[in-house]
Amino acid sequence: MTHFDTVLVANRGEIALRVMRTARDLGLQTVAVFSEADADAPHVRFADQAVCIGPAPASESYLNAERILQAAARTGAGAIHPGYGFLSENADFARAVAGAGLVFIGPSPDAIEIMGDKAKAKRLMIKAGVPCVPGYEGEDQDAQQFLAAANEIGFPVMVKAAAGGGGKGMRLVHTADELPDALQIARAEALNAFGSDVLILEKAVLEPRHVEIQVFGDADGTVLHLGERDCSVQRRHQKVIEEAPSPAVDPALRDRMGQAAIAAAKAVNYVGAGTVEFLLEPSGAFYFLEMNTRLQVEHPVTEMVTGVDLVALQLRVASGLPLDLSQNDVAHKGHAIEVRLYAEDPEQGFLPSAGPISLWHEPDGQGLRIDGGIETGGEVSAFYDPMLAKVIGWGATREEARRRVLRGLQKSALFGPASNRDFLIDALSQPEFVQGEATTGFIGRTYGDSFTPATRSDQDHAISAVLHTQLHFEKARQAAPHIAEELLGWSSSKPLSSVVVYHSGEAPVTCRVTRKDTGSVVSIGDAQIEVTLRRKGTTEFELVIDGDRVSGLYHQQSDRALSVALPDSSFAVYDCAGMPRAEEESGLGLVTAPMHGRLLGLSVAVGETIERGQKLAVLEAMKMQHEILAAVSGTVSRIEPQAGQQMAAGDLILEIVEDE
Repeated sequence: MTHFDTVLVANRGEIALRVMRTARDLGLQTVAVFSEADADAPHVRFADQAVCIGPAPASESYLNAERILQAAARTGAGAIHPGYGFLSENADFARAVAGAGLVFIGPSPDAIEIMGDKAKAKRLMIKAGVPCVPGYEGEDQDAQQFLAAANEIGFPVMVKAAAGGGGKGMRLVHTADELPDALQIARAEALNAFGSDVLILEKAVLEPRHVEIQVFGDADGTVLHLGERDCSVQRRHQKVIEEAPSPAVDPALRDRMGQAAIAAAKAVNYVGAGTVEFLLEPSGAFYFLEMNTRLQVEHPVTEMVTGVDLVALQLRVASGLPLDLSQNDVAHKGHAIEVRLYAEDPEQGFLPSAGPISLWHEPDGQGLRIDGGIETGGEVSAFYDPMLAKVIGWGATREEARRRVLRGLQKSALFGPASNRDFLIDALSQPEFVQGEATTGFIGRTYGDSFTPATRSDQDHAISAVLHTQLHFEKARQAAPHIAEELLGWSSSKPLSSVVVYHSGEAPVTCRVTRKDTGSVVSIGDAQIEVTLRRKGTTEFELVIDGDRVSGLYHQQSDRALSVALPDSSFAVYDCAGMPRAEEESGLGLVTAPMHGRLLGLSVAVGETIERGQKLAVLEAMKMQHEILAAVSGTVSRIEPQAGQQMAAGDLILEIVEDE
C-alpha cells in the first residue's frame, strides 16, 4: 500500500471541486493550483492550500508540469490528481510525477501513451480482437498517402488527431476535393491542442450511437466494467447530453460491449478509471473509437445509477489497494441524465462567450446534482474550456430523470456571458430525445449550425416592463422615505403610467405600465396585459400574467439593463425610453471579433476585392479555431490588428467598403 494524506488537484473549475470534495470526505488534505486569472476561483477557496502556478494562458500555468510539481513539493502533497483535460492524458507528466516520488492518480504512463495515440491504440485493439472501424493509422503522413487511403476506405471519412480528443483536430470529409483543407486545419488544431500534428483516417460511420463503457482496473490485474453511458447528443463532436444506461443497449449487448472494453483495458495492463468509447450501429454492431485514460466529464451519471463514487475508487486504487467490488457486485438502478452548461452563444453558431458572471442561480431538487465551478461575481475566462457546470438528474425511469434535469434547468439562471441554457431546455424537449432515439446526428439535423430561440412575445416584454417599473418604484421609495407609498406613481386625478421601450427585432416595443390596486396593466400596441407581481426577492419573482402564474429569476445590471430567466427562455432587455435615436447604419462592412481570442491569421490585405462569404481571418478562442467570413462583397479599406494579437469581443478587425 502506498500512503499519502495530501492530494494536489492539477486542474480548475468544476472537476477540481468535485475531486476535492471526495478527497475531503475521505479525510485527505487538498491542494489547489491556480493561474493568475483564477486567483479568486471557488476551487481555490475550497482547498486547504492553494498555490499560484503562473499567468492566465494554460501553457504558462495548468500545462506547466514543472510548476505543478514545485507546488506539490512546497505543500507536501503525496499524490496528484489530474482531473480531465490539461495534463490528465500526458504520459510525460505521469512519468515526472512518479519520478518526483509522488503518486499519479491515473493509469501507467505506458497505458496513457499507447491509448493517447489513436494510431497505436487502434493497431493494438485489432490485435486484441476488439472490433474497430476500417481506417488508416500509418506513420506516413503525406497528403497523397491520406488521399490514397481515403479512396481505398471510401468516402465519407473522418480525419482525426492521433493524440487528444474533444472534437479538436477532427474533420468530416465527404469528397477528395475537401481532404487537403481538412488535413491542414486538423493538423493546426491538433498541434495547438495536443502538441502533435499526427493524423489518422477512419471510415465515417454516419449517425451512429456514441456509447462508452466505464472500466476500472487495479494493480492486482483485476479489470471490471460499470456499464455504459450514451453520449450520442453531440455538437461538432463535443458531447452535450449524456445518460446511463443507453436507451439502445440491452443486457446482452451491454455484456458484449463490456467484455470488449475489458479486453481493451487488459491489453495495456490498465490501472484506475478509464473509458472505452464505441460507435454503435442500429444493427448492434459496434466499433472501438478510442480509450480515454482518465475520469470522464460525464462520470456522474455512472455514479448515480451504480452508487459507486468513482473518485473514491480512484484514490483507493492509487494507494495500492485492490478494487473492493467484483463484476457481480455492479448493479444498475434507475436512470441518470447529464447536461453540460456551456458559456457559448447558440444564436451565433455556438461561439464561445466570456466575461463577468452577474448572476449564477444554482437549482436544487430531489434527484438533482449540480457539479459546478462558477459563482455570482466570478469571471468566465477566454483562456479555458467554456464548460461551466453540469446538471445531472436521477430517476427511477428515464422519463423521470429527464423531467428532473429539465426542471433543474428551468429553475437555473446564468446572466453575464451567453450560455446554452435555453438550447438545452429545447433539446431535452425534442420528441426524438424524449423517445430515446437521438443519434450523433441529432443536433445537426434538428438545429443546423445555430439555435434561434422564439421571438420575444408581448408577455415577455410585459413581464420585463413590470419588473423594471417595480425596481424604479423601489428606488424612488428609498430616495423619498417621507412620501407615503400610496402616493408614489399617482397624480391628483388618476394613476400615472410609466413608459418602457425595448428594442426587439426590427422595431422598438413600447410598454406603457399603469399601476392599479391589484397590480398593473401593460399596454403594448392594442394589447392590454394584466400583471400582478405577487413576490419579488433579490433574484426570484412570481407573478400572475393574464391569469397564469409565472415564476422566474432576474438581475438588474443598471437602471436600464435587466436580465430575465423564465422556465423556457432567458433574455436581456434594455430600456431605451427617453434616449435619443441616431440613424442606424448596417454595420456589415465593419468586421469585429465575435468573442475574446487570439487572431491567428488574416486571409486578405488592404485593397483586396472580396466576395460575400469569403474567409477573412481565423480567430482562436477556448482551444478552437473559428473562421470569420465576409458578410458583404467589396474592397478591404483598412485592417486594424496584426496576426497573433489578442482581441476582445467587439474589437475592429477590418473594414470593407461595400460594392455599390
